[in-house]
Amino acid sequence: MSCKLYWKQKIPLLILNGAGMSVLTVFLLLNGINGGSMILILSVWGAALAGYLAGAYFLRKAQLDKLLSLAKQLEERYLLPEVMERPVRADDLVFYRLLKLAGRSMLEQVSEAKREQAEYREYIEQWIHEIKTPITAMKLICENHRADHSKDLLVELEKTNRYTEQALFYARSEHPEKDYLVRELRLFDVVHQAIADNRYLLRQYNVQIVLTETEDSVYSDEKWLCFILDQLIVNAVKYRTGSPVIRFFVERSGNEVSLCIADNGIGIIDSDLPRIFEKGFTGENGRGASQTATGIGLYLCKRLCDKLGIGLSAASNEETVFKLSFYINDHIHQVQG
Repeated sequence: MSCKLYWKQKIPLLILNGAGMSVLTVFLLLNGINGGSMILILSVWGAALAGYLAGAYFLRKAQLDKLLSLAKQLEERYLLPEVMERPVRADDLVFYRLLKLAGRSMLEQVSEAKREQAEYREYIEQWIHEIKTPITAMKLICENHRADHSKDLLVELEKTNRYTEQALFYARSEHPEKDYLVRELRLFDVVHQAIADNRYLLRQYNVQIVLTETEDSVYSDEKWLCFILDQLIVNAVKYRTGSPVIRFFVERSGNEVSLCIADNGIGIIDSDLPRIFEKGFTGENGRGASQTATGIGLYLCKRLCDKLGIGLSAASNEETVFKLSFYINDHIHQVQG
């Protein structure tokens, strides 16, 4: 609470007390009270007034500071009236009731918004599952009835399937814990699966895949991890150069094992690197090399990695390298052994 504003608001009270002291002075003079007694009476009045106002200020300031501190600790600040102490003052009680009404209205709106969001997410998930059936059927038709245009159709179907997967994972990324199954995975088994998921795209652009395989295993969710790799592979192809190469290798450091995905594409400029995981950010190269860049892929990868406890970083020098870092817990290995 501002001290200056507090005393400014007390100006009418000070003027009223000043007028009262003036009237009292005139009354005392008319009744022949000597100057010493008059000064004593006025001094007691002034001291009492100053003491009252100062005490009221510090007491009020302590109450409001406590309330502000309580509000800062809350994530949902509209719940403040539910946790604050019921006030005693009549004017505070009115504001307390107003806060309760506002909070109740906000809770109702939040509940309604969450219900609508959940219904919409369920619809999107159901629609995506339904649309996968005709996509798979069209893939089988193309594979079983080869023609000159089959390869092009398979690439487009693969792209369509990837977009539907992206929408599905985006819808589920807010609460991935409801949809993942953490188990021990061999890293390069997931790499092979991601490569297979994008085989038509990789063949179309003659992308060379270089694997430096190891037997390293991590604990994660295979489906979500494969989706993250899909996004990184697609980006590597999208920003390719003349003879595109994607390398997969592992680095170890202390209690971490990192899966690295490197490509020899156009790279990422230094000024863009800190922002590549921001939602909707496409960067200078993204705007120049691909008109279809949305800035969603890397944002979603980062969001999912954060939820799964996977470190995600990028560097771009001679190659662009994305690194997925997994924490290796010795206790888990002991239990598994």
